[in-house]
Amino acid sequence: MTASIDAYVRLDTHPTHPSAVQAVLTGTQARVASMALEAAGWSAAATDVLVLARIDHEEPYWAADAAKRLTAEGITVEITPRLLEAIDEEWAWPNYPMPWCTRSEIREVSNQAQKIHDAIRNGHLVIHAHAHDGHTTVAVGTYLHPGGKSVYLHGEDHLRQIADTLDSPAEALVAFEKVHAAEMRPGPARLTDTERAAIAARTVFDVTTGKPEPSRPQLETVPVYLADAGDHDALLDTFLDTHGEFEKWRTWSDETTHAIHESQTLRIERVHETHPRETTWTVAAYETPVSDRIWHLTATGATPGPVLQTLLHYLAEGDGWDTAVGGPVDEKTVSAATRPLTEAGWEHSVDGRWIRWTNLTGDAGVQFDAFAAQSTHSSLATWTVWAGPNVNRATWVVQASPYTPAPLLASLAEDLAQATGTRTAPTASQGTTQPITTPSNLPQIPNQQSASRGL
Repeated sequence: MTASIDAYVRLDTHPTHPSAVQAVLTGTQARVASMALEAAGWSAAATDVLVLARIDHEEPYWAADAAKRLTAEGITVEITPRLLEAIDEEWAWPNYPMPWCTRSEIREVSNQAQKIHDAIRNGHLVIHAHAHDGHTTVAVGTYLHPGGKSVYLHGEDHLRQIADTLDSPAEALVAFEKVHAAEMRPGPARLTDTERAAIAARTVFDVTTGKPEPSRPQLETVPVYLADAGDHDALLDTFLDTHGEFEKWRTWSDETTHAIHESQTLRIERVHETHPRETTWTVAAYETPVSDRIWHLTATGATPGPVLQTLLHYLAEGDGWDTAVGGPVDEKTVSAATRPLTEAGWEHSVDGRWIRWTNLTGDAGVQFDAFAAQSTHSSLATWTVWAGPNVNRATWVVQASPYTPAPLLASLAEDLAQATGTRTAPTASQGTTQPITTPSNLPQIPNQQSASRGL
């Protein structure tokens, strides 16, 4: 029987990284557990806290493997429910370049790539030069351990492989230069987004220390267009949990998540960790899975959570996503989309090609661009829903293309006119006025007619 060790390991999902895992250690022999985890590739992030952050997004699987090994050594391990859910999650790489591989074979390929990554990160594999072969990054390097071979590397992140081995650095560099002379650059290539995210996840962070918690911010009820953005990632996760007809797709980078309807004709793209004024959401609808986009809509990072909830609710429960292809936006369409604003008494004005509906305080509105509505090949937005000092200095923006369904636009307009939300109440030192930030140009919507199959 294995002797019990006075070490307790609590495994949980990482607080910020989407797939990383953290381990919090306690007990008089916690160092024993720490050494075992470090030997398995975990990194110390704080006192008695380790992080597993990989470039293949397989952290939950390897966390479960670590738990089995620690338990076998007599160490008590707890796995939180949310990490258990991640361990049990079934997912697949979209467009994986080796479709003949089984799930276990894909994991083995990724693990070999992880070992190469770790060897480079820990200084055991020195990269002499790199290049781009037109498809991916290639490199040449040498392992520093006694008798270490020089290697030719092909690919990035979880697809990086040793394509060839050579006897010496000189032989390796000559062979590499012969093929990649024009593109050859000294040293390693720049870190990929995935590599940078893994480094960030391993950065020191605080864990509960027993100090008194700071007082929680007070919330106040405000019109929905003044509400806080909230946690957009959590909002998307909740949406996916409650609407099984949408499937989550993981991309090559941690920066983006796709949610695709089972019909393949409605797609949602969420870009993580962007500037509040940049586009972080894109919704695109298609007539068929292989046709061009019918309509699309974008939202910036500061868009209030309740507004996004209304949008997602319509996508899940709406009675139709598409608008007749080729049907111009007419007066009836505009009237239906903006009726909630008219009924609420919002000010209506016409400025050349722009028609605007603005609330009485002038800090929220809807703009219709009649020129963009008739120019189907234009990159300009037909509809702009906004809040802030004015439409050209908006705090947040939702923009939509010509054929966006009027009922969807009407739902957003009704929110602006009637709904409320919450925001963190400003402290006395902050005052009560809304901050006016540096003006920025509104993001333009790509041409929906000539767009590719991507969102």
